Amino acid sequence: MASRASSRISNMSRVLWLATIVGMLAACGSVPLPPEPARTPPVDAPVARPPSAPEDGATLPPARVQGKARWQPVRWSDLPGFADDSLFEAWNAWIRSCERPPAALAALCPEVRRLSIASPEEQRAWMVQRLQPYRVEPLAAADSLLTGYYEPMLDAVRQPTGSQQVPLFRPPADLATRRPWYTRQEMDTLAQPRAALRGREIAYVADPLDALALQIQGSGRLRVLEPDGRTSLVRLAFAGSNEQPYRSVGSWLLQQGALRDASWPGIKAWARANPQRVQEMLWTNPRVTFFREEPLSEFDAGFGPRGAQGVPLTPGRSIAVDKDGGIPYGTPVWLASPGPLLNLNRLVFAQDTGSAIVGAVRADYFVGWGDAAGEIAGRLKQPLALWVLWPR
Repeated sequence: MASRASSRISNMSRVLWLATIVGMLAACGSVPLPPEPARTPPVDAPVARPPSAPEDGATLPPARVQGKARWQPVRWSDLPGFADDSLFEAWNAWIRSCERPPAALAALCPEVRRLSIASPEEQRAWMVQRLQPYRVEPLAAADSLLTGYYEPMLDAVRQPTGSQQVPLFRPPADLATRRPWYTRQEMDTLAQPRAALRGREIAYVADPLDALALQIQGSGRLRVLEPDGRTSLVRLAFAGSNEQPYRSVGSWLLQQGALRDASWPGIKAWARANPQRVQEMLWTNPRVTFFREEPLSEFDAGFGPRGAQGVPLTPGRSIAVDKDGGIPYGTPVWLASPGPLLNLNRLVFAQDTGSAIVGAVRADYFVGWGDAAGEIAGRLKQPLALWVLWPR
C-alpha cells in the first residue's frame, strides 16, 4: 500500500464482474472459500499440455538475470494448473495493471482490454501466443515463501470514549526533519512526540492490537461513528512511518517462550490471556505507520487499496513482491503454492511491495478485507513457485 512499506485485507452485488473472484468477496469482507480439491500436481511436477501451446516444439529463448533472480525459460506445459485457472477472474486485475503498465508490457494493454470479454480459452490462447513463461530462480540460496496480507476493517470514533481510546495518526508535521522519528515507546511516554501528535488523530479504535495490525498491513478500512451520529466508511492509506526498524511481536513472543503459535490469531489469544503484558509486547516493535484518510465510495469498496504500482489491488489476484527482486510492478506472474490452507495455481500480478518481502521467490498474497480475510492472511505460510510471463 503505497504500500505495506511499514512491514505490511454488502453490497458487492453491484460489482458483478468482481463477484466471482475466487469466491472471495462477501458481505463487508473478501476472502477465499475453502480451497478447491487439489486437481493439479505438486509445484515441480509436469502437467498435461494445454491444447493451445504450439510453441512447445520451438527453441526456448536464453535465460535472463533480473535483480536477485534468474529467469529460466520453460514451456507452458510446465505451469501447474494453467489449463484450469479461471482467467477471466484475473483479467480485471490485468486491466488495472494497464493503468500504469511497465514499459515492456504497455504495448499489450490494448489487446488485454479487448480480451476482457473473450472466453477463457481465447484468453489462454492469446497468452500462449504473446507471452513466454520464465521460472523465477533465486541467484542466492533463499527460502521460497508465500504469506498473506489484507485490509483490516475496524470500528472507530472521532473522539475518544471509554472503550475506544487507541489513536490512529496522520504524519506529524516534523516527520521529514527528524529521521528516524521517535519509537513507539517514546511516542507513548515522552512529552515532545506526544505534543507533535496532538491534533493529528484521525480516529480512535478499541483494541491496540487491531491498531498494530492496521499499521503492519499498511492500510485499512474504518466504520467511523461521526459526532452527529452518522456512520461513514473510509479508507486509511499509508502516508509514512517513523522509519524505525520493524520487529515482529510474534517472534518476540516465541523467544519469550510465551506461545508456540505465532500466527496473528495466536498472538491475539495470548493478548487476551495476558492483558498486563500487552504494552510491553507492543513496545518491542518500534515501527509506527501514519495514515491519510480517503473517502471510500461504493465502487472503490470493491477493490483493495492502491499498491506500490499505483493501482488498486484485486483480492486473490494481486501480490506484493520484493521491489529489488527482479519482477517489475505490473508483471503477470503464474503462482503455484500447494498448502494446507490454500491450494493455489493461478495468474496473479505483481502490484505491491513490503519491507518484509525479501527474496526472488517471495510473495505476499492479497486476500481481501475484514476479519475473515485477516484470519486467512494471519495463518498463510506456504511453499511458493513463481513464473514470470514476459512478452515474446
